[in-house]
Amino acid sequence: MANLQSYKAVIFDLDGVLVDMREAHFEALNLALMTFGERIGEDEHEEIFNGLPSRKKLAILASDGRISTDDIETINAMKQDFTKQIIPRLCTPDPSKIELIEKLRSKGVKIACCTNSLQDMAELMLETAGLLEYMEFVIGNDSVTHPKPDPEMYQTAMERLGISPEETIIVEDSLYGIAAARASGATVVEVTGVEEVTEALLKEHL
Repeated sequence: MANLQSYKAVIFDLDGVLVDMREAHFEALNLALMTFGERIGEDEHEEIFNGLPSRKKLAILASDGRISTDDIETINAMKQDFTKQIIPRLCTPDPSKIELIEKLRSKGVKIACCTNSLQDMAELMLETAGLLEYMEFVIGNDSVTHPKPDPEMYQTAMERLGISPEETIIVEDSLYGIAAARASGATVVEVTGVEEVTEALLKEHL
């Protein structure tokens, strides 16, 4: 991975990049929503909700009159509980991801994770997947004022790492995440799923 010599850090998104939890978030949200007589479809999840924090998803549903604003916090808490139950089933260690990150770190590249998942939820997913120990840090949506598509968390990560956008690669999959990554000024590698996040992909884009 000699081409990485000019880069000092790779910042990964989480869902759909390092772990495949997109279906889990869809499932957990619907389990919570169905308690209140509502659910979202697969197409609208992919087109509208994927990549957004849960509270933002619920705010959209409330603005459309599909749920009550008064129920947002209750539904959100239920969604987080359901997600925690699903994590052990879907966040199993992927040797290829561990090997990729170990190779990056062996070349002095710093690794971090920025995600619209809650901080504790993100750390639980990474720990279950065997990846948390490799991270310099994790930034969740509750650790910043403005989550993705705002670039704040990526800008914050680069500041904490002490590096410039020109020295940073960001790997993203969702429209909101890609928008945030582009706005940060870093080099953006776009993927459509965890299976694309490989050493070959990084070589291809550098």
